[in-house]
Amino acid sequence: MKRHLMRMFRAMSWGDRQMVAAVRVAPAAQAEALSLLAHVLAAEEVWLARLEARDTRLPVWPVLSIEHCQRVAAENEAGYTAFLSRLDEGQLAAIIHYQNQTGRKFDTPVIDILTHVVIHGAYHRGQIAKILGRSGAASPNTDFITFVRDVEAVAPKVDKA
Repeated sequence: MKRHLMRMFRAMSWGDRQMVAAVRVAPAAQAEALSLLAHVLAAEEVWLARLEARDTRLPVWPVLSIEHCQRVAAENEAGYTAFLSRLDEGQLAAIIHYQNQTGRKFDTPVIDILTHVVIHGAYHRGQIAKILGRSGAASPNTDFITFVRDVEAVAPKVDKA
């Protein structure tokens, strides 16, 4: 399962980079798309902070520039890579105790949080693609299968899990 999760997070990071690049060159879409992009990246950071039992640096719906989005995407990629590399299979079932942004308390297994992060980002990247398309801008295909075919197929395998 860890190997699979590492692959999903590599795809997520690739998708984030694709969307940052697409939104950067689509000024007509930025007013709407940048808000969702910032939310995706902030939510990734919030969930990583919960997994690491530390304070988050961002609210769930921040106002960020495209440059700040690019930095957060890179930080998230490095953070999740490091977190997953330290994780062993047994820790996937560990329960994380946290509060959401309204103060409500939850107890959730690590694997459910990690699954949510990947699915949440895919959902909103689809919304961003629609916004880009409506504005006349190119919207990248960030489907997982596209990552498999176009990125993994040409990249050397470096998975150490």
